[in-house]
Amino acid sequence: MMMMMLLLLLMMMMMTMLLLLLLLLLLLMMMMMVMMMMMVVIMVMIMVMMIIVVVVVVVVVVVVVVVVVVVVVVVAVVVAVVNTTAATVAAAEAAAPVVVVVVVVVVVVVVVVVVVVVVVVVVVVVVVVAITAAAIAAAAIE
Repeated sequence: MMMMMLLLLLMMMMMTMLLLLLLLLLLLMMMMMVMMMMMVVIMVMIMVMMIIVVVVVVVVVVVVVVVVVVVVVVVAVVVAVVNTTAATVAAAEAAAPVVVVVVVVVVVVVVVVVVVVVVVVVVVVVVVVAITAAAIAAAAIE
């Protein structure tokens, strides 16, 4: 049962990483389309690209740190469970709070990752909308 939970956990982490990579790809595609459409705002685009790259790097670093922490916690719990299986059922019951703590930590980590992804998406959408508005204004002025 415990191993199944751990496998599920690792799968969820991998899925979040894959989602982040897909978001990055989408971002790059959007950036390329915008660059092709409007050569006027290339300097602004470069600045925005730098900002987005910084944000994405921060997000990736945070996710990697979270994954490492979760893996360490999971390994610790597995070691504890293996140690308790040698002991009596009472020891296993004493380890139950550890499992609860791990579950809480996992839930919190997943929530944090989701919030970070949502924030990044919102920021990117706002930036793209601002750039398109600026480009339209520049075209109107010309």
